[in-house]
Amino acid sequence: MLSIRNIVKQYDGHRALSDVSLEVEKGQIFGLLGPNGAGKTSLIRIINQITAPDSGEVYFDGEKLNQSHIERIGYMPEERGLYKKMEIGEQMIYLARLKGLSRDEAMKRLKYWFEKLEIVNWWNKKVEDLSKGMQQKAQFVATILHQPDLIILDEPFSGFDPVNAELIKNEILELNAKGATILFSTHRMESVEEMCSGIALIHKSKKILDGKVRDIRNSYRNDTFVLEYAGDKLTFDGNQPFQLLDETSGIDGHTIRFKLDGTSSNDVLQYLLPKAQITMLQEVIPSMNEVFIRNVNQTADKHE
Repeated sequence: MLSIRNIVKQYDGHRALSDVSLEVEKGQIFGLLGPNGAGKTSLIRIINQITAPDSGEVYFDGEKLNQSHIERIGYMPEERGLYKKMEIGEQMIYLARLKGLSRDEAMKRLKYWFEKLEIVNWWNKKVEDLSKGMQQKAQFVATILHQPDLIILDEPFSGFDPVNAELIKNEILELNAKGATILFSTHRMESVEEMCSGIALIHKSKKILDGKVRDIRNSYRNDTFVLEYAGDKLTFDGNQPFQLLDETSGIDGHTIRFKLDGTSSNDVLQYLLPKAQITMLQEVIPSMNEVFIRNVNQTADKHE
């Protein structure tokens, strides 16, 4: 759906993007990650043709990006873009008409979405009279009303309470299930793990990591496990077939965290089963939050 090739963008005294390339597959939910100021928003603005790259190319659905693609893209910017003094209903119709919808079709779709998101009574309210979360809902409707093939969401969960964040997450997943490709920028790593099949991590204008979320997390596995057991607390003398990292005890039993020492998890079970009642054994696979922090810190260390 989206092929970004060797994009460079320079502002006065600041390199926003340095030779950035990435591929977003059709039907994918793709996370664009990075610290503040990394270059994510600059890349999103280029995809939306708000600004142009200094060099490099963007291809949309196999064609070089051009003005005809604007109606196939829905964009919700982080800073949002609703007119604060304008009534919500008329503003939604106006924005829908800009995307090529007739007034009748816009009204039909708005009725569906306003009922679905339980915001029917907002129609005659002005944007400035709504909370930030309510404004977010209206902006989301404006973004997806024309049923775009590519939906770009910059920090889509910002300003939402947990209930409405979950609501919007489910709507995004439903739109994706119906065929929309989703590209979103977020600092919520739990959302990345729940929703994204692929990611790219940008830091200091450069892409430092990309790939499928599952593959990236698996590449950081280091044979670390957590095991819980019931019964008397065990004593480890160093002859066990693993490297003990830490251990804790509670009302319900004991927990150890260990690293395999040239052995397998089966070896550990065979060693412990005669000694304790094992209630849980689980490999510790680094979260996307840990992967994010590790890569950003490593890149910072290289530049020092």
